[in-house]
Amino acid sequence: SGSHRGVASYLTDPQDLKSSYDAVVVGAGHNGLISATYLAKHGLKVAVLERRHLIGGAAVTEEIIPGYKFSRASYVLSLLRPTIIKELELKKHGLEVYPRSTAAFTPILNKAEPNKHRYLMLSSDRQKTFEEISKFSEKDAKAYFEYEEMIDAMASAVKPLLEHPPPTNKGSILEVLRSLSPSYATARKLGKDLPLFYELVTAPISKILSRWFESDALKATLATDGVIGAMLSPESAGSGYVLLHHVIGEVNNVPGTWGYVRGGMGSVSNSIAAAAKQHGVDIFVSQEVEKIDVKNEVVKGVALKNGKFVASKHVLSNATPHVTFKKLLPNNATSNKDYMQKIDQFDYTSPVTKINVAVNTLPNFISLPNVGHGVVGEQHKGTIHLNSEHMTLIHDAYLDAMNGRPSKVPMIEMCIPSSVDPTLAPPGHHVISLFTQYTPYYLDGGRKWTDADKSQYVNTVFENIEKYAPGFQESVVGYDALLPSDLEEVFGLTGGNIFHGSMSLDQLLFCRPTTAMNSHQTPVKGLYLCGSGTHPGGGVMGASGKLAAMSLIKDNK
Repeated sequence: SGSHRGVASYLTDPQDLKSSYDAVVVGAGHNGLISATYLAKHGLKVAVLERRHLIGGAAVTEEIIPGYKFSRASYVLSLLRPTIIKELELKKHGLEVYPRSTAAFTPILNKAEPNKHRYLMLSSDRQKTFEEISKFSEKDAKAYFEYEEMIDAMASAVKPLLEHPPPTNKGSILEVLRSLSPSYATARKLGKDLPLFYELVTAPISKILSRWFESDALKATLATDGVIGAMLSPESAGSGYVLLHHVIGEVNNVPGTWGYVRGGMGSVSNSIAAAAKQHGVDIFVSQEVEKIDVKNEVVKGVALKNGKFVASKHVLSNATPHVTFKKLLPNNATSNKDYMQKIDQFDYTSPVTKINVAVNTLPNFISLPNVGHGVVGEQHKGTIHLNSEHMTLIHDAYLDAMNGRPSKVPMIEMCIPSSVDPTLAPPGHHVISLFTQYTPYYLDGGRKWTDADKSQYVNTVFENIEKYAPGFQESVVGYDALLPSDLEEVFGLTGGNIFHGSMSLDQLLFCRPTTAMNSHQTPVKGLYLCGSGTHPGGGVMGASGKLAAMSLIKDNK
């Protein structure tokens, strides 16, 4: 976290910024750093310029409250491509991931009989999971592993699409055919399951889950993956793809699992930066790019806010497509109106408010009390799903936001990384990540949130947690709440969207960010997009960064 205290070993002194580079990366998010490293491995001299005082974009560890290290934005790891971890030797550079023995814990309140609260726990242990689901339905317990196999098969079929550029209709017939080969590999892998796959990615996740299961708690727990980070309800078409996107990853070769990164998510970015440094990349913080300079639709370099100019034939933007084209480029950068219109129409709606909380003791859930004061149990180690007793609750929370109101009963995903990594908080204390939905960007009537609105929403979230874990509110030492507008302001995430643009079917593959060009290229010669607003999309995955670098290298051959 404290890279800004002493200068981190991977940073370059601002005085050593050269007047020209082979390539300049705007923004030191994980994708930008990955692009820079691949380009440097191909012999290019690269500079990465970051606006903030620390690298990592949304994959950062920040000590907002002294002594408590928060993964301030993204908070768990799974999607980072194994090929990238291997090729950039990230483990050698300090990346260490703790797999989670518990995937999910859903406490269920029984208002009628307060002494009969229940819970559902999904574990990496098959037998335990079978027993847990059997408490609700034996039929579901049997079906669950078949469902998992089906989802794993679908996820495994999609993987070739993540490693390659999307299909294109540009170039020679041979290039077009070659670009279709990953899609063909996916179709071949799916075989007779292709219709099932089509239904999964287009249907509401509620339809799929109701076909497989009868237990409300199990359906709601699984449905959260279909709406996380998306302004969707389990009843919205396309929520099936969002679910699939969240299970295409792995931790230490175990598919579909998520883990906590030792030292918080900033350690991911720090390991990539260390690899970049080893290959000769110059990384600068507190160097805000004000404009990307363009003449006659050809990129010339970047102008910094401090007045410096860095010349370069290649600029890769790790910012969102909106920030790149609407804020960093001059208005007349391209005459390609079709491209610009599609950039304007790209959807960044987001329901997320992220709340980072420092507490002086471990939450104690009435459904599964702690065995002793502050003793970590399996219920603390995974994702804790609150207000997820049934899918209707999640749908109602969504409807509130669609009507311009923050959810009265928000969907809350609670994670306690310090339950697994005690280095993140003082002894006995903990850091808690609350990923909450649904909060509209504007409140009804199009008005902006006030500080009072924000405090009221945080209070609603804390009161909701209190129902499940009495004493929680009293344990709060301090918090940092990020509304969609705060995520936009702090991290540059347009609309607060954690994926750099909604992961809806009309914004994937060759439509991400527009159908007018190949995903990572732009109409401005020498300018590339390398953030999650390009194929294959959001999450700490790194594929967008690698593919953008490969696209630039291919164009220069």
